[in-house]
Amino acid sequence: MIDRLEKEVDMLERHLQVLKMVIESEPIGIVKMSNETGYPHHKVRYSLRVLEEENLIEPSSQGAIKTERTDEFVDELDEKLDEIVDKLDSMKIDESAEVES
Repeated sequence: MIDRLEKEVDMLERHLQVLKMVIESEPIGIVKMSNETGYPHHKVRYSLRVLEEENLIEPSSQGAIKTERTDEFVDELDEKLDEIVDKLDSMKIDESAEVES
């Protein structure tokens, strides 16, 4: 169960790193992103596809570029991540609190 969550977080981290590269270096292509991040081409391609489906980037003849929705998403991202971290913190089991039988 936790392994799946960890894999999802790793994938989200990759998607956000790819998005950040598009924002900072648009237009940017798969090869350059792969070389700079160390991610294999197929993983970068998958992240680009996910970001495109979310309307956060779009393809151009020179590479990926951001969309009108990108800035709004980035503005909301920190708050949403903080909410998720708070939720995860609340799920921790306090080892000092023992369950009585």
